Formats: sequence, structure tokens, C-alpha cells
Amino acid sequence: MLERPGTPLRLVEGSDPRPASGEVRLRVAACGVCRTDLHVVDGELPNPKLPIVPGHEIVGRIDMVGDGVNALEAGQRVGVPWLGRTCGQCRYCRKGWENLCDRPLFTGYTRDGGYATQAVADARYVFALPETGDDVATAPLLCAGLIGWRSLRIAGDGVKLGLYGFGAAAHIIAQVARWQGREVFAFTRKGDDAAQAFAKTLGACWAGSSEDAPPEPLDCAIIFAPVGALVPAALRAVRKGGRVVCAGIHMSDIPSFPYDILWQEREIKSVANLTRQDGEEFFSIVPKARIATQTVSYPLTRANEALADLRSGRLHGAAVLVP
Repeated sequence: MLERPGTPLRLVEGSDPRPASGEVRLRVAACGVCRTDLHVVDGELPNPKLPIVPGHEIVGRIDMVGDGVNALEAGQRVGVPWLGRTCGQCRYCRKGWENLCDRPLFTGYTRDGGYATQAVADARYVFALPETGDDVATAPLLCAGLIGWRSLRIAGDGVKLGLYGFGAAAHIIAQVARWQGREVFAFTRKGDDAAQAFAKTLGACWAGSSEDAPPEPLDCAIIFAPVGALVPAALRAVRKGGRVVCAGIHMSDIPSFPYDILWQEREIKSVANLTRQDGEEFFSIVPKARIATQTVSYPLTRANEALADLRSGRLHGAAVLVP
């Protein structure tokens, strides 16, 4: 549990939560450690519910069903993502843009998440998962995969795709891009030979430092690293009419840059949250693309260590907590 931003999580024992009407309770089998969790813990995202249980890449089995829930049942394997609830009434919800809802709740940020043995979720925002599949391997798909998928769609159908920051999301979406027949160019921290080699094992045709220019102009680029300085770097890397997508919920300030690297109809787009439709689309693709996640498991008691490893860039792939 996070009691105050900028402080370590604390292991506490509380009473079993009970689902309200329209909710389900699940016994957590695995919960991915996302960079957004790090932004919450480090105080880079404002106004979290405090105290808060972080975690929004949750895989588990329902063990209690609240009143009014008909589509899910006890014993069912499910996943809980970042988007925890929307109002359904604001102009964005009415237009089908629930990711931009004016009054949302987010799992692990404004409602308790999955760094726990049990979690409660709004049944309407829970994804039914197949009975087959490893829980630890599945957990990163609930955010890294979903945000990666939404970012890839927004990037467009360009063949030459640059991925800046080759962590949990990039290693998943690189596999989708290769399945689609795209060429992947991976950009990592300078000197991170291990990450560059990892990218090549997943089909990247080129891997190098984010300070380097790719060997040929890119059609589009996705920035997963929360580093604003990568925006002008990516603009320089894309061709005329190319698109740069900023995939993170938080990013350091973007430095000023000359207009000529934006000119010629280059674009900068941001990705905000996700929709339930994103989840339905993505999870239908997972078996077709044969996505295999690379994970490092930590017991729940070592959640602070997992966050520290993510913060320092020591991870290749995704960290996952196991109760």
C-alpha cells in the first residue's frame, strides 16, 4: 500500500474487501508492474486516492460476485486493466471515447489495484480471459500490451516503425508489428547492448541508441520512454508526413525544437488511457500473433524492489508480482 507519494510501499494486512453491486472480487494470481505504477508511487501523477493499493495489470479468478452481475461468474479467469470505470454520460463517453471520460476511475490510482492478494473491480471493465495461458505471462498484456496496441493503431499503417524505449510495452508490440509485416527499428538507452540484442531476438531489423539516426527514414514512431527529449529525436527520424506517438501517461518536458523538423506534415500524437474495445481487439490478436512476454517474477513482499529495478532500467521485459 502507498500511504504517501515518494515513500516505499508498506505491506499491510486488512479485512477482505467485498464487492458492491455491479462489482466482482477476484483472488489475484499475478499483477504486472507498470511504469505508470512508478509515476503514482513517485508522485509524478497528481491526486491519487490515498492510501492506495497500486497495480493495474491484474490476472486472477473471481471468488465473489456482487448483485446485478450476470456476465461473469465465480471461478472465472479474468483480467483487470487501468481503466476502472467511466461515467457513461459526458460528451466523450457519448461519442465512444471513454478513454477521455471526464469522471473516470483508474485501477491502482483512484481505486485500489492488484498489489494485493484480492482485488475488487467494476464487472463492466473486466476482461474475460481464456482458461489456458500462464498468469504471469498474461499480466503485462493488461496495460503494456493494451497501450502498445492503441499506440500502434494511432501510429498508422506505416511499414517502417520506430520504438523508443524497449521495455514491457515495446517488446510486446514489436511482436504484433512483425506479425503485421512491418519493419521494427528499436531505440534504447545509449550503451544498453542487452536491450538492443533483446530487440533483435524479437525481429527488430535494427537496434541502436535513441541518440542515433536510423539507417533509413521511418514511417512512424512510438515513444514509450517518459523522456520528452525523444520527441524532437523521433521527429528527425520520421519521413515527410510521418507520425510520432507519445504513449506514456507522464513524460518529462519536451524541449524546444526547430519548426523544420515538424514541417512537411509530420505529426505528434498522444495516447490517453484505453477503451474496452481496445481490449477486445487486442486479446483477439494475441493468439494469432503468438505473443510471448518476457517477465521477471517477484513475490508481492518485494514490490519495492521490482519498482526500483524498473526505475533504474535494469529490466528487459516486464516485472510481475505474485502473491
